[in-house]
Amino acid sequence: MTFLQVENLITRYQTSRGLVHALDDVSFSLEKGDSIGIAGESACGKSTLGLSLIRMIQGGKIVSGKIIFDGESILDLTESEFDKKYRWKKTSMIFQGAMNTLDPVYSIKQQFVEVLNQHNFEGDYERVILDAVHSVNLDENVLQKYPHELSGGMKQRIIIAMALLLKPKFVIADEPTTALDVLIQAQIVNLLKKLKKDGMSIMLITHDLGVLSELADKIGIMYAGKMIEYGTSHDIYKNPKHPYTQGLLESIPTLHGGKPKFIKGNPPDLVNPKQGCRFIDRCPEAMEKCKQDPPKFKTDSGYVMCWLYDDKV
Repeated sequence: MTFLQVENLITRYQTSRGLVHALDDVSFSLEKGDSIGIAGESACGKSTLGLSLIRMIQGGKIVSGKIIFDGESILDLTESEFDKKYRWKKTSMIFQGAMNTLDPVYSIKQQFVEVLNQHNFEGDYERVILDAVHSVNLDENVLQKYPHELSGGMKQRIIIAMALLLKPKFVIADEPTTALDVLIQAQIVNLLKKLKKDGMSIMLITHDLGVLSELADKIGIMYAGKMIEYGTSHDIYKNPKHPYTQGLLESIPTLHGGKPKFIKGNPPDLVNPKQGCRFIDRCPEAMEKCKQDPPKFKTDSGYVMCWLYDDKV
């Protein structure tokens, strides 16, 4: 059963230089209980996609497209309706660098209470807070502590617990393991695996393809505002089709193999992107046809936006 359907999503930011084409014609779907990984280099649109799904775009707006969540078009709802019915109740987000945003002058419990107040929760505060803390494998005595008394891993788990307070069906995790040491990263990944096993749908946004390999059922590869390849985790890792996806995978160091490769050049200017494939200036397979915008060629489990696969997939 399709749980989340995103169709031709376009999001723009207004800047002094003009409109930034942050998301351009992004489409994908997610089954209930499945997880999706969104990967790509910095400023490719990963975080903007997550913020678009939770309708929290600051300094920009969703221009067009559809977001069908559990059978309902959430872009047709007013801000008040979406906030009352969906935000933090059915879908929530673990923001990038979130563990550094805890208020240093309030206890952890006070900050949990503030989240519940903000979303007009009318149930048993104590029970909901304790359930959330226990769900991330923390003892309830952490509630009396202040952020400076917690380790980085504990603070990150607190932020995840806040996202789980109202038991949403879908959680967007934006770089939840960034700036954590390897041991803590493993703890957070294992926690996300547990949440997935318990039936929660997860979107994991990261530049770390190694982390995605452990968690994601589907993977979307972002480049310059476009989702240029989408498919199952197995297909993306074992048979990557887009030259950019291939380059990303070749950049990962391995225990047995040669030196990792890198992708030459820089991403395009998204204020005034050229017509055609946005990877053309960095692509080793570029050809004349690439000066035209590539459509989405169907693959076994998704699609790829690359002229190499015209009439081939």
